[in-house]
Amino acid sequence: MDRSRRTRRDFLKTGAGMAAAGMAVPYIFTSAPAEAKESKNDKFTVAAIGVGGRGSEISKQAARLSNMVACADVHLGNADKFAEEVGGNCKVYQDYRKVLDRKDVEAVIIGTPDHWHTKIAIEAMQAGKDIFCEKPLTLTIEEGKLICQVTKDTDRVFQVGTQQRSEFHGAFLEAVVIARSGRLGDKLTATASVGKGLTGGPFATENPPKELDWDFWLGQAPTVPFCPNRIGHTFRWWFDYSGGNVTDWGVHHTDIALWALGGENTGPVEVEGKGEFPLGRELTLDYLLGKKPVGDLPNSYNAAPSFDCTMNLPNGNVLKLDSKGNDLFIAGEKGHLAVNRRYIRGQFVEKLKKNPADKQWLDEEVAKLYRGKPFHGHMANFFDCLKDRSLPISDVFTHCNSVNACHTANIAMLLGRKVKWDQKKYEFVGDDEANQLTHRKQREPYAIKA
Repeated sequence: MDRSRRTRRDFLKTGAGMAAAGMAVPYIFTSAPAEAKESKNDKFTVAAIGVGGRGSEISKQAARLSNMVACADVHLGNADKFAEEVGGNCKVYQDYRKVLDRKDVEAVIIGTPDHWHTKIAIEAMQAGKDIFCEKPLTLTIEEGKLICQVTKDTDRVFQVGTQQRSEFHGAFLEAVVIARSGRLGDKLTATASVGKGLTGGPFATENPPKELDWDFWLGQAPTVPFCPNRIGHTFRWWFDYSGGNVTDWGVHHTDIALWALGGENTGPVEVEGKGEFPLGRELTLDYLLGKKPVGDLPNSYNAAPSFDCTMNLPNGNVLKLDSKGNDLFIAGEKGHLAVNRRYIRGQFVEKLKKNPADKQWLDEEVAKLYRGKPFHGHMANFFDCLKDRSLPISDVFTHCNSVNACHTANIAMLLGRKVKWDQKKYEFVGDDEANQLTHRKQREPYAIKA
């Protein structure tokens, strides 16, 4: 099903609304105004897939930098609202495949729930489109292997939405530079604290909204009755669609921590931890191993809201991931720092920035880390890389290592034991149960084909 708005009255109405909306920026995107002001790129023809909530936010950023010609969402209410807000000639579809069939679309912005990311991204790349996809990129470890291979095979530009690499005044990049310089010490420990997830349920079921294709929304996941708690922001607390806060917020800080600790291309080699699973660890594990059908589970959130994990890297550095607060701490024998989306601080950092020579060194190293591109926002970086076909700052390959670290944390907690990861073989060492958890049974006709 598709729709289009072409009347002059509607165009004027939505154009005015867009101008008003341009004054208000989502609080986690502090550099969005700079993107709109500095980027003069209006050459790329772009479409958005998944435009409810978070997907709408990132797609509006893209619309300010491109020619947004189409959007798709299984909930037509989301698609209609987005098309009205961006104005112009944004055609509405319910089936994303109709967007991919359009020859004029050069790039797509993917803001669907997590369990759809890999399938849509792979099909988009195979259709010749470049990709901006929200994080976490994958639902399982196996999906990461598939998406990396297709990215290599198709040679597409692919940016992942881990915005801490591009925004928040460069604080996270400064932390990476300082840690990698050895100024904190030779052996480092990073603690990524990302806050707790939600608990809730059992929830009542009801008929889905008439605008929503519920079976299409479920995709590869098992068939279940509709309930509002499975969609919107709360899809994150169900293992069928995401990995809880371990993968949602966890991949933001874990991504920066691995970069700072020299594990951005290797990930961890050993992972252990404990998590509090709302339905119990054993029942949740049996379900994910395929030993229990979905009907045996209460209609409740099942991802761990509280967790405490330790990951050992090949170089001897250590990354801890827990559900306390929201900060990233990096410490060595010579010093320590703390960084979040508001600041980077610590006596060592303050002393360094007071020295003009050290401050100049820091600024120069941050510029090198950002691969020579203007530092004016994450979405803007994507469009900069479209121009010269270069590697975006948050590329698929480093991101998959980061999200795989989060997946291994969930797997270690579900199994209740330490697991060992072999990055070259892309498998767990001598652990059949752990390797079973690297993939899921996918429901037809929505299985991923690569």
